[in-house]
Amino acid sequence: MWKDIKESISGTEKDFTKIKLSKAILLLSIPMVMEMIMESVFAIADIFFVSKLGPDAIATVGITESLLTIIYSIGMGLSMATTALVSRRIGEKKPYRASVAAVQSIIAGAVISLLIGIPGMIFAKDLLRLMGANAEIIEHGYLYPAILLGSNIIIMLLFIINAVFRSSGDAAISMRVLLLANGINIILDPLFIFGLGPIPAMGIKGAAIATTVGRSIAIFYQFYILFKGNGRIKIYKKAISLNMKVMFDLIKISLGGIGQSIIATSSWIGMVRIIAIFGSTALAGYTIAIRIIIFILLPSWGMSNAAATLVGQNLGAKKPDRAERAVWTTGYINMFLLGIVSVIFIAEPHFFIRLFIENQDVVNSGARGLRIISFGFIFYAMGMVMIQAFNGAGDTKTPTLINVICFWIIEIPLAYFFATANGMNESGVYIAIIIAESVMASIAMWLFKKGNWKRKEV
Repeated sequence: MWKDIKESISGTEKDFTKIKLSKAILLLSIPMVMEMIMESVFAIADIFFVSKLGPDAIATVGITESLLTIIYSIGMGLSMATTALVSRRIGEKKPYRASVAAVQSIIAGAVISLLIGIPGMIFAKDLLRLMGANAEIIEHGYLYPAILLGSNIIIMLLFIINAVFRSSGDAAISMRVLLLANGINIILDPLFIFGLGPIPAMGIKGAAIATTVGRSIAIFYQFYILFKGNGRIKIYKKAISLNMKVMFDLIKISLGGIGQSIIATSSWIGMVRIIAIFGSTALAGYTIAIRIIIFILLPSWGMSNAAATLVGQNLGAKKPDRAERAVWTTGYINMFLLGIVSVIFIAEPHFFIRLFIENQDVVNSGARGLRIISFGFIFYAMGMVMIQAFNGAGDTKTPTLINVICFWIIEIPLAYFFATANGMNESGVYIAIIIAESVMASIAMWLFKKGNWKRKEV
């Protein structure tokens, strides 16, 4: 097992459509889990250093993150489509067509980024004003969103090219890319924010520059690997052109992925609005509990991404039954791991909330939420794997419909009803989350068993 772990981190040349499924899942999952953790480090590092500048700086980062949500949604949608197309071509043993799909993804991401970035940079102050920022933030903090929105092509390409590597089976490269980007960001953040020697203190603007530089260097590394061609996928010179058929397929699939992300994001905003009815203590407890849950779910998302890659590659290799087994196996492993976490959170939720805050009322509120939501972990474990399996097959429409039903039709109305009409307060919101996630997992499993995804052509 230790040999397999070492191989997964250093990179492997194994054919994931032929080796033992449990080994394929392990080799793909470990670097994908580490990649997800690396992704979260960006936000943690920035907020850690920026917090030394005061509340206005923290608020600027928070507002900018909310503005970047649309970019993340588009990037995730394009990444889902990229995974479906590239993994299918790799499974078919058609490296040139995989290269064509990768190029179209990069072109689409670059064009969309320019359409967002130029107005985002020009109207940064107006966007801050629209989001309710005070005059101090608008006047002294506008360069932070201006830089990040203006250079959003870097964020977009980082998402998309890492999806190219993951879906081809080179998950270890994606992990190393984010390790490089994070390492540079962590070094440059304090230097650019506070200054050192000849480097002037740039304040919050320095945080944006540090993040942009770190990600930019990582993208140069990505392109170096793609053109050098030592990985499973390379960019062929003759593939560097616009292919309208592949581009159309890419956009069609990505629309479902973008829809999934927007639906999920908007539902969380709705839940925050309902929780806010019960005051700042309940809202603070909810915020901390959700942050803990999101962090602990990152490894599970990594495993779900591994399932998506295995589905795409095995469908391409004309092995639909093996693709199905890969999903069920990954789902059961995910249920087991999250089941252990749920037991810990149910038994001692107060301990984890206290890591963030000492206020007893907030601790009690957050612990209540963490405990209740943890009862639904095993359902969510299988549900997220199933959703990603559909995406890996190129069927992003089915998960989008599931999300609409579970988040907009069930979760939000039920949360409001339980919280207000029945007097359950914020506990009603948490119970609604469990119900919605359980229904999502049940519907996804039912549709997955029907097997229509096996016949999806991309």
